[in-house]
This record gives sequence, C-alpha cells and structure tokens, in this order.
Amino acid sequence: MNIATSVPTDITPKGTDYDTVSRVIEMLTEDYRDQPSLESVAQRLKQSPTQLQKVFTRWAGLSPKAFLQAVTLDHAKRLLRQEDMPLLETSIEVGLSGPSRLHDLFVTHEAMSPGEWKARGEGLTIRFGYHPSPFGTALVMITERGLAGLAFNDAGGEQASFEDMAQRWPNARYIEDSAATSQYAARIFDPSRWRQDEPLRIFLIGSDFQIRVWQALLKIPLGCATTYSNIAGNIGQPTASRAVGAAVGRNPISFVVPCHRALGKSGDLTGYHWGLTRKRAILGWEAGKAADGTI
Repeated sequence: MNIATSVPTDITPKGTDYDTVSRVIEMLTEDYRDQPSLESVAQRLKQSPTQLQKVFTRWAGLSPKAFLQAVTLDHAKRLLRQEDMPLLETSIEVGLSGPSRLHDLFVTHEAMSPGEWKARGEGLTIRFGYHPSPFGTALVMITERGLAGLAFNDAGGEQASFEDMAQRWPNARYIEDSAATSQYAARIFDPSRWRQDEPLRIFLIGSDFQIRVWQALLKIPLGCATTYSNIAGNIGQPTASRAVGAAVGRNPISFVVPCHRALGKSGDLTGYHWGLTRKRAILGWEAGKAADGTI
C-alpha cells in the first residue's frame, strides 16, 4: 500500500498548518518503531492533541493514528514478503508488542491475517462453483469466513474467469464444490432473500485503500449510481479519482460489492471488468426491481 496525502486545493503550503503536517509526517515516518501516541507528538510540537488531530486529518485525509498504522503496515509487509522475516521478529521490528497486535493491524487494514497475506492464500481453502444468474454464468468463491469472490462469464469462458480470480490467491487450495456455493448464489440473486437482519458474510482481501473504496461502494443505494470523484471525496482522498477507479476495477466480489454503480465524471459507464454490456444489464435490472418495489 502506498502512503499518500492529499492537500486541499484552497490552502497554500506556506502556512503554519502545512509546516505542522509536514513535521508530523516526518516524525511518524522516522519514529514509527516507537509507535508514538497523538499526545506525545502534540507535546513535541507544543500543540493541543485535539487541534493537531483536526489539522492533520483535514490536510492528509486520515488521522495521525491511521497514517502511523499505514506506515507500520507497509514496513511489516516488506519484512514479511521481501525479507521473509518471522511474525514475531516482524512485530518487534515495527514497534508492536507482539504477533497479536500485528495480526490486528492486518485484519483491520487488509481483511486478512499477516500470515495469510504473506502466504498469498497458502493454507486457505477456497471452494468454487458455477451458477446461472440474470447476467450470465456466475463464478462463486467462498471460504469458511464467507463469500470471497464473485465473477461473471459467458458460455465457454468459465476457465478464463476462474484463472482471473485465482491469481489473486495463487497459493490457495481450490475445490470445485457447487453444492456449497449454491447456497450463496441463491441468496445473491434472489431479492426476496435480501434481509438487513441477515447480512451476507463476505471476506474481502485487499489493501487498506482498496477496502475503503469497496466499503464506499457498499453505501451506494440500489438503483442509484455515483462517480469515481464522489467516492474519492467520500473516503477523504478527493484527488485520487484515478486510484479509486483502479480499486473499483480490482473489486473481487462483483454485484454484491456494487462496483457497477460507479461511473465516470460525466456519468459515462466507463469500464467494467466483466464487460460494459453486463454493467448496463445489472444497472437496468436493479432499476427495474427498485421501480416495481421488488427490492
């Protein structure tokens, strides 16, 4: 995950706020092993913790704590994958008290444990099956934690869609089990089974930024659409429209996480991983269901 900050366009980098934010970024980047608290940073800058939190969040689009977590996570990922460092040593190296805190950091920001991230799916069993849907054949992938993947394909494209999804977790164990995935397929495509008190369990695997984008997609009401720029603003990254578009395109759970409701700036349909024709069909199907009160 790349660490990036966005500066409001109506503020020049000449004021004291900019100086403050720059110093905080420098402190957190250099001293992340000490895991400095907001209070300690504020004390070093001779500022109020509340004011510092407000200024930094307004300029950077995330809190000092979230920035520190992102920096820590980046270093942990490098140590785990590039240097093959054990979990305990990695935890100590990045300033965490032990593997449990490293685990919590990964689960919060990556929706998976550090061991799973490092293993790229090794030890993870993914069951998959192909099922008919209103939008072509649906490839449904599940784990013990819930729905992990949903893709579409036309007749004869089953293997291609499987390979496209499987490359996300290349070391996972895959078992074709339509009996297990059929329960998910039935719930996904039957609006009468959509209930807020019984939400469908999903297992999202992605970077912190991607998951924030996917969570924003889940907030778009059925029958509505929004733009990449609006999503960027909603997650506190107003200048990141292109990065939002890339994250939308990497959404592993299509339809359920409604990436089809994201449009270009002028309202154009733009791209869709599973084809613009299918995107039009899904939007039309949802609009019809919303109009007749089915959902």
